[in-house]
Amino acid sequence: MAVALAAGDVELVCVDSMTVYRGMDIGTAKPSVLDRAAVPHHLLDLVEPSEEFTVRQFQAAARTALGDIARRGRRPLMVGGTGLYLRAVVDDLQIPARYPELAAELERQAGTPEGVRALHDRLASLDPLAAARTTDANRRRIVRALEVTLGSGRPFSSFGPGLTAYPPTPVVLVGLPFDPETVDRRVEARLRRWVDEGLVDEVARLAAHPAGLSRTARQALGYKELLAHVEEGADLEACVEEAVRRTRAFARRQWSWHRRDPRVRWVRPDEDPVAVVADAVASLPAAA
Repeated sequence: MAVALAAGDVELVCVDSMTVYRGMDIGTAKPSVLDRAAVPHHLLDLVEPSEEFTVRQFQAAARTALGDIARRGRRPLMVGGTGLYLRAVVDDLQIPARYPELAAELERQAGTPEGVRALHDRLASLDPLAAARTTDANRRRIVRALEVTLGSGRPFSSFGPGLTAYPPTPVVLVGLPFDPETVDRRVEARLRRWVDEGLVDEVARLAAHPAGLSRTARQALGYKELLAHVEEGADLEACVEEAVRRTRAFARRQWSWHRRDPRVRWVRPDEDPVAVVADAVASLPAAA
């Protein structure tokens, strides 16, 4: 649909945490060579799958791409569903730096009995606001907040309201409707089609590369499960079923994330999604 809508002076900006990796093509549903030739696409194939790629890096790359599009007198249409990446661009979030060694030590502490609660208590003493924004069971958020607080010397909460605020934005946000039964059917059909198209071979090629796969790339839906088949000999059908299960769960989390944003104009069931998005594209400022 995005390619069909990108007519005239519109260019596509892909907002996805996994299409940035070269060689991860089938399982990320990257646009075809023909689609890319027909319409300019941005933020695809930025790094090797052996490299880590952070939200800050994506935000910087997106700023560059959007600026380039504007300078050439054209208009961007952002497509994709990685919520944090989209918010980082739309709301110009302040993204704190990473401190890998510190994070690793905090993860080690979190893995001990009562470790997460102890880290939450530590966070509460250093940054009460950040601690109040999460529970004492949210390991990922607690570790990240402490990593930033200790690594930067600034409270994690000082980097702005973060994801709890939805400020005004000139970006027109349009969301497609979510029907769980329909999505469940499409998820399974798509994954099985990808397997037929060579996803297992793609995963095997990536796993065999001397540089390997980064921690982030290994977590990609579909790839993580099939790596168990390729590297550990797990049953292929069981791996596909697990990929289907995890992708369905992710789709529900994705829907929950986006529906909290009051700025999104949701397409109603009685509307034509193509027409609604086309109207949104038409409402974008005309190219200079």
